[in-house]
Amino acid sequence: MREAQMQHGLRHGDYTRYRRYCTARLRRLYKSLKFLHGRGKYTRRNITESTVTDVRFLHVVFYTAERAWSHAMEKKTAGPNAPQRIYMLGRFRKAVKWAALFSQLCSIKGDSRTSLEAEAYASYMKGTLLFEQEKNIEAAMLNFKNTRTVYEELGKYGSIENQLLCRQRIEEVEPMIGFCSRKLGGSALQEHDLLDMEKEGPAYDLFKAKIEAVLSETRSQQAASMTEFNWLGRRFPITSAKTRVSILKAQQLEKDLNGAATEPIPADKKLAIFDKLFSAYHEARSCIRNDLASAGNAENIRDELNGLDKAVSAVLGLRTIERNQLLVTIAKSKFAKHRDEKNEKITKPEELVRLYDLLIQNTTDLTDLVSSGRDKNEEENAFVREYELKDLAFRAERCFYLAKSYSSVSKRAEAYALFSYAHSLADSALQELANSPHKTLIQDLEALSFNCRSNSCIEHATGIMEDESAPERLSKGVSTISLGDDKRKDTKYLLDILGSYESALGEQSAKAPCRISQFPPPFQSVPCNPIVLDMAYNTIEFPNLENRMKKEKKGLLRRFWG
Repeated sequence: MREAQMQHGLRHGDYTRYRRYCTARLRRLYKSLKFLHGRGKYTRRNITESTVTDVRFLHVVFYTAERAWSHAMEKKTAGPNAPQRIYMLGRFRKAVKWAALFSQLCSIKGDSRTSLEAEAYASYMKGTLLFEQEKNIEAAMLNFKNTRTVYEELGKYGSIENQLLCRQRIEEVEPMIGFCSRKLGGSALQEHDLLDMEKEGPAYDLFKAKIEAVLSETRSQQAASMTEFNWLGRRFPITSAKTRVSILKAQQLEKDLNGAATEPIPADKKLAIFDKLFSAYHEARSCIRNDLASAGNAENIRDELNGLDKAVSAVLGLRTIERNQLLVTIAKSKFAKHRDEKNEKITKPEELVRLYDLLIQNTTDLTDLVSSGRDKNEEENAFVREYELKDLAFRAERCFYLAKSYSSVSKRAEAYALFSYAHSLADSALQELANSPHKTLIQDLEALSFNCRSNSCIEHATGIMEDESAPERLSKGVSTISLGDDKRKDTKYLLDILGSYESALGEQSAKAPCRISQFPPPFQSVPCNPIVLDMAYNTIEFPNLENRMKKEKKGLLRRFWG
């Protein structure tokens, strides 16, 4: 089941593709077993204990259950309305029916391990239906616990692959058991617990909508007490409930982004949180601008909404800078690496230049937005000053990696000039940050200044060495010039030097293809056919051969009439 699901759509949550695969698989099984349902008119044929004479009959029952389950999940992920929800529950009931039949047949025809796995599968389907109906949460939890118990026992034996599959199934069922227990216990579902349940896979898609509903309810309750938004010493009242919920969601994601000090969050997970954070702030801005459009001519309300829009836009710009700094950190970690056996992609200096261009643009937009007000307080002035210094540091970093890109193509003069300019920018930023509490930024700038100085010395020395060796290379090239035949080194191909141990790859630094054989083949000189001029033909007298020619015989009538 796991192999079929991963290979046919569920790796990416495509339930439609998996349902079509199950349908095609059932059609092939019916034809191979010759277990067809009549021609023209449908005639139902049941699968019973006496019918199962081949393991493929069990496959028919199993894939029928999977088809019904995948159809129900397809409707669920599409966000069903009331009629579609009724149809979805019907598909879940059909999946439970076929899963129960599969478990019954396996208990009779299969071995003990197969019957246990089929029992766990049927319990999972039953729990899924009850969980979706929300009528008997206790029975749903009991079925999920039964599934977990069976997989825990099966995971103790067998191969490593089977144990890993059982462990994965247990991890899928655990959040459902926790959700049901909290629901039955009447305890409030905390938002961080619900966010921990949000993962990937078919089991998590089952209660994703329920988690979103509980999260929305929890945020709505918390948003009732949220009346204002604080930003740089200013307070902006929030009157719209949708705006409150969106800002509260974004603030909770910011807390998750910081994470615990003992457990750092991986970079890919941080990027996913940033995407959700941007979505929440964009939703808040959309609500604020809708309120502005409907505010009319009330100046006080419009001023408050404009101030709130400016504050939310500033926070969005600040988080954008943090995300781009995270991308820079990831790119720098790959920039210093050498190419390993996994053929991991190494960051080029041009990519870092592009990222720093984005950071400079983001910083400029943010400082322009914050400094656009008429009466700025001390916190706003300090914020603008801080990001002006960060802008200077970003420009120094950009100049450094731009010099690296010129150095990679052996443009020594340009690289030396850019390294020197980056060094001067870093020193200027360090002088401005002399009494600043940003110790991390100061350390980064000191390391950048040192790298700029060392790289400029290296480029200077390399440029002098290349200039000194230039006359020698020039004289060597001039000495090989000849007015006669071209004495250049002939290109040797592998098929021509099979008897010698000479490489046909050329120099390692040269980006040239392998020289296996010359194509198209070179032209070769071949002798042409001789031209014969027959000069004696007109002077030759040939003998008379009429006596040798065959004479036509004529009958009597032909002779008479001539």
